[in-house]
Amino acid sequence: MTNPQPIDTADLLAAADGAGRAIPPVWPLASSVAVNPYLGQTGESLARTGARLARVAGLSVTMPRAWYQARIADGRISDDDLAAALEASPHAEKPASLAALKEAAGRAERKPHALPTLAEMAAEHSGTDWAGLVADRISHWAASYFDEGQALWKAPKRRGPYAEWRAVATHDLIPEIHGLRGFAAHVAEAPETAEGAIARATRRLGLAPEMLETYFHQLLMTIGGWAQYARYRLWQVELGGGTDPVMTEMLAIRLLWEEALFLQYEEAVIDRWERVKASHAAPLAPTVDLVLDEILQEAAERGAQRGLAAMFAAETPAPAEARPALQAAFCIDVRSEVFRRALEALDPRVRTLGFAGFFGVAAKHRDFASDVEELRLPVLLNPAVTTVAGAPEDAEADQQARFAARAKRAWGRFKLAAVSSFAFVEAMGPVYAGKLVRDALGLAPATLPDGPAPRLDPALDLATRTDAAETVLRAMSLTENFARLVVLAGHGANVTNNPHASAYHCGACGGYSGEVNARLLAGLLNDREVRAGLVGRGIEVPEDTLFLGALHDTTTDTIKLYTADVDASAHGADIRQAQEWFAAAGRVTRGERALRLPRAESAAEVEPRARDWAEVRPEWALAGCRAFIAAPRGRTLGKDLAGRAFLHDYDWKQDEGFPVLELIMTAPVVVASWISLQYYGSTVSPQTLGGGNKLLHNVTGGIGVVEGNGGLLRAGLPWQSVHDGEDFQHEPLRLSVCIEAPREAMSAILEKHEGVRALFDNRWLHLFALDEAGRLAWRYTGDLEWEAVAAAPHAEPRLKAVG
Repeated sequence: MTNPQPIDTADLLAAADGAGRAIPPVWPLASSVAVNPYLGQTGESLARTGARLARVAGLSVTMPRAWYQARIADGRISDDDLAAALEASPHAEKPASLAALKEAAGRAERKPHALPTLAEMAAEHSGTDWAGLVADRISHWAASYFDEGQALWKAPKRRGPYAEWRAVATHDLIPEIHGLRGFAAHVAEAPETAEGAIARATRRLGLAPEMLETYFHQLLMTIGGWAQYARYRLWQVELGGGTDPVMTEMLAIRLLWEEALFLQYEEAVIDRWERVKASHAAPLAPTVDLVLDEILQEAAERGAQRGLAAMFAAETPAPAEARPALQAAFCIDVRSEVFRRALEALDPRVRTLGFAGFFGVAAKHRDFASDVEELRLPVLLNPAVTTVAGAPEDAEADQQARFAARAKRAWGRFKLAAVSSFAFVEAMGPVYAGKLVRDALGLAPATLPDGPAPRLDPALDLATRTDAAETVLRAMSLTENFARLVVLAGHGANVTNNPHASAYHCGACGGYSGEVNARLLAGLLNDREVRAGLVGRGIEVPEDTLFLGALHDTTTDTIKLYTADVDASAHGADIRQAQEWFAAAGRVTRGERALRLPRAESAAEVEPRARDWAEVRPEWALAGCRAFIAAPRGRTLGKDLAGRAFLHDYDWKQDEGFPVLELIMTAPVVVASWISLQYYGSTVSPQTLGGGNKLLHNVTGGIGVVEGNGGLLRAGLPWQSVHDGEDFQHEPLRLSVCIEAPREAMSAILEKHEGVRALFDNRWLHLFALDEAGRLAWRYTGDLEWEAVAAAPHAEPRLKAVG
């Protein structure tokens, strides 16, 4: 066995910290949001990331070779796309010519294999599934330790995870029953700190500094979603300006298992272990196969971008210049595109806008009768305001309702408690028969959130409120020609019996539905003092303009207007007309969505899916997303984007100094990239980066799901969210970001924000600039350089459906 020099403690901890940051976070089910599963690798190219993830987890980062061959055969990937992708590749290992590329693309790929862990080597020698047992025991403990309220008997959390795990593991006899001799004593004798445990195990395993990066990363990958949830804990602490050793402690736990298995099986595994260590020490470099797959992926994306270019090149109807009869602002979410298009087609006097669904109100909100503080804002931000539902005079009713809610929770805990649950079911089961029948037949009503209007913290002074109103209106490019009625529509999804319900809600609202933020902004913009203050800032809202909060249910495509929030007596006719338009647009939207949903042959079959407790695909959410467009609505007006584009209204000519452009590129674009790449990862690597099969899911700890009755926490999207049972409903393409703004302004923003620049320089996102005619004119090539886009050929001006 090699005996490398001891590793400096600072270097060891830096390696542990780096491995922890290579793991993406996962948010708990109550407020789950899409997360880029490659978040720790965005400083690398796709091919290099492929080399890293192949080594540590056996992951593919692209689709099987046959997927690209099919697209080459049917023309979705053209020779021009292949040639351009080949030329753009920076790798020396790329094919020498287009002919060589096409020949190589026809060969079957080599499937990646992870380097074996000591647990896997010990398993091969002994016949005992040590890797499975390690995952099971860590998962069993972690579900208890990290529990967010599901467990009736809570585990203590007085100390960090390493100390609490040791307290449990020293009394866990299961490893020894399976043959791991003296494991409890091994844990008891371990150093009391995670840092000490890592240092000792590193010495005993003979690890050298150059091995640590990928070996530590691999160990965290083997504990699946629990490592990701620990990363979420670290994310939350750091967002508040603190620090937490949680990732290092989770690594120490996994490393102690490796150490124990090595001590028992050293003689049998030592030769192979030396070879594995040498492989971990080898520099990461993409193979010829990985470079080829990266080029094919780039070519597939360029094929889709040809359709985008053709769409932008097609003529659009000139928007009416008269005062709009209705303006409706929706979230940039791709599901809103279908509804907006249907709504605008009803009457040329209807205008829609796209803006991030939290509507610029980064709120920590407490709902009526609730003790929970909901962070209704993008997870990249900290809350800027505190809000509560109901007027001050509702405080007493709120307190009484909160007491009733606590009593209801206590009753629920009694129903599920170990002592009382069986007696409860036997005595009270018949009472629930009616409810079970109604739910089974889909007769339970689908309802949208209601309740008292939310209100801002009254401590906010007029100047602060006016600043907020001005910022949001300018960011929405809504500073003139206001309609009598302006509807601000957040969005949410009505689903039944679905652990991933929050994933259908608004990602910009932290996994909650968006009505709170929309109602808050409407109240702010209806404030007469705020409006008076806006006049001095060049924004004059007409006296007869009413802002009204609303909620777009993306499962049923219905719109709820919160008319009780305001005095709408002077706008009765406007509201009735808006409701008619919304209802008509909903019918059209449901008809379009029915074409994609399994077993939904008509619009009438879409709405009941929200009430069906056996429905695994109530809607497709953001499956199919492939483009982000920030431009005046006129550039896409009347064009069918097939519900696959994020649409953000933006007029750079009103954006002096480009603060709005900077906001768009550093917030909505980044959030959209997380969504896009989560769908990408869940499609190309469903076994590891996907959430598994919904039919087998069980909720654990109130945090996430496991498949069956145990195993590792599953993060990512369930298989049913990307696949319809016969074919993929998500085409894994990295997002094309199209912005109408000067290239110089965008380059300056990228130069200022290193993390955002890395996304584009390493092609996790593609960036395009539109010219003054609204055509796709320039492609960002990296290193703050741009190249002209070839003229788009004549083509159907829409983003084609998957399949």
